[in-house]
Amino acid sequence: MSTIIDKAVAAITEKVGASYDGSIKFAIADEGSIVMDAGGVRASDDETSCTLSADAETFEGILSGDVNPTSAFMTGKLSVDGDMSEAMKLAAVL
Repeated sequence: MSTIIDKAVAAITEKVGASYDGSIKFAIADEGSIVMDAGGVRASDDETSCTLSADAETFEGILSGDVNPTSAFMTGKLSVDGDMSEAMKLAAVL
């Protein structure tokens, strides 16, 4: 598992908590995937209702607050596949 994934799991857990009311996956190019659901936040490639995909730099910027998720989506740096309402709910948390 990559250090980026390890750091992201810790950062998301700190921001969101131990569980999330929904299911969403962060697919980070060339690094792996993180799933966040009622079971917690973990490195995983399980099926979810929504998948957010970005490169590592964009993802790290979103977690640090330096990159606005909506702007990243509008400029094509972040893609959303699946339930868009799930992505919008997450944007409010992050």
